[in-house]
Amino acid sequence: MDQVAFIVWRESVEALLVVGILYTWLRVSPRGRRGLPWLWSGVFAGLAVAGILALVLLGVSTWLSDEEQEWFQGGMALVAAALVVQMVYWMKCHGASLKKTLQHDVDHELARDNWWGVFALVAIAVAREGSETVVFLYGTVMAGMARGSGWSLALAGVVGFLAALLSFWLLQLGGKLITWRRFFAFTQIVLLLLASALLISGTDHLISLGVMPTLVDPVWDSSWLMDTSGGLGKVLAAYAGYRAYPALSQVVVWVLYWLAVWFLLRRADHVAARGRLAARPA
Repeated sequence: MDQVAFIVWRESVEALLVVGILYTWLRVSPRGRRGLPWLWSGVFAGLAVAGILALVLLGVSTWLSDEEQEWFQGGMALVAAALVVQMVYWMKCHGASLKKTLQHDVDHELARDNWWGVFALVAIAVAREGSETVVFLYGTVMAGMARGSGWSLALAGVVGFLAALLSFWLLQLGGKLITWRRFFAFTQIVLLLLASALLISGTDHLISLGVMPTLVDPVWDSSWLMDTSGGLGKVLAAYAGYRAYPALSQVVVWVLYWLAVWFLLRRADHVAARGRLAARPA
């Protein structure tokens, strides 16, 4: 439940940020206000795309055999991990200039009196966040439905969305404690930890299918110190990919993942710095 609430919260805040920037920019002029119906239509269209994707994924999973579901769930976990890293990298590169970029794109569409452009801009942004949420939560939702806890997951999603509305309101107020910079810094760390958990979950499926060798299984047994059945061990298993008795191949994958993340974040900092220099007036 906590994973569902966090993902829905984080992705909803990012979607609200995009919609909020465009809404504020459009309503400052009579001409821009003509585009507000197109903006809200784009929001609903983006949500519809994400909903259709969710139905497709759930439908596909029911058509597959047990072994095919194992392949599908493993693949979804790996795709979700890659999407999380890509999203964090993109936000590190472009987060500081997101507002100016969106405003420039809207001005361009307004100059051409192209309301379909505004609609597409919003729909794509909302559909992207919604689709990422669907992919991230696929494994968690499927496991929850198998346990008969679908309503609990739905409630967690509602709580996450309400928390996103509250967080967005607080962030819009500004302040020293909660700022957009601190929000993204904190959530990026948690998202990268979640991506590592998704990656290790994907390797669990590949090992069970006999595709990925274990090399040494297990490398160690730390269940006496921290078991994954409850407490801190369960939290670390869900949010960081901790295993009490991992295979050597999983340890290697985990280390390579964090080396790749370190490289990408350093590169993102350089890209963002070049962007800030280019944006300075001569």
